Amino acid sequence: MSMAKRAGAEFLGTFWLTFGGCGSAVLSAAFPSLGIGFLGVALAFGLTVLTMAYAVGPISGGHFNPAVTIGLWAGKRIPAGDIVPYVVAQVVGAIAAAAVLYFIASGKPGFELGGFASNGYDDLSPGKYPLASCLVTEIVATCFFLIVIMGATSPKAAPGFAGLAIGLALTLIHLIVIPVTNTSVNPARSTGPALFAGGMYLQQLWLFWVAPIVGGLIGGVVGRMFEEDSAR
Repeated sequence: MSMAKRAGAEFLGTFWLTFGGCGSAVLSAAFPSLGIGFLGVALAFGLTVLTMAYAVGPISGGHFNPAVTIGLWAGKRIPAGDIVPYVVAQVVGAIAAAAVLYFIASGKPGFELGGFASNGYDDLSPGKYPLASCLVTEIVATCFFLIVIMGATSPKAAPGFAGLAIGLALTLIHLIVIPVTNTSVNPARSTGPALFAGGMYLQQLWLFWVAPIVGGLIGGVVGRMFEEDSAR
């Protein structure tokens, strides 16, 4: 498969993840009468990954996340040459999705941008968690996300179920992490909304690149260790 097609698949997958996940928070969760709430947002993020894993995963591997791409490289699943084109496609996809979402949301009478589903720490954390708590939370959550991905896509895993396991893992992560950072575990997903929210959200964006990538690297290495042990 050509890199252009694989990068295109990553663009589409990350667009859908950002549009569907952040859109559920910006458009649907803003209306309590709809009943989507906290659980609905978490489920929406999981469903975006699950659906696109089956739709375009066979083309690109279904990363949709720079931390996943870098973690899979650390786990020796992909070559280093895939990192830059994948990450660029993912970030562009997330920004495009945020732009479309902003266009839709701003059409509502009395629209207020607010945080626009961005991530943050201290005063920008939904639960007012400090930097250290948010850093550890994002590292641990992304680490385990990579461990799930590595295990679910290993040759010994039950075929056909990887997308389901990964989507449910992302749902679980959101159920845990939304109160702390509004859940990133994905630098691209964080970048798109932050560019529109601006201000302190943009200033704090560094954390949501550093922590997920660190967690992804650890998770990729740990996942690879278990694969090597099981092969003996």
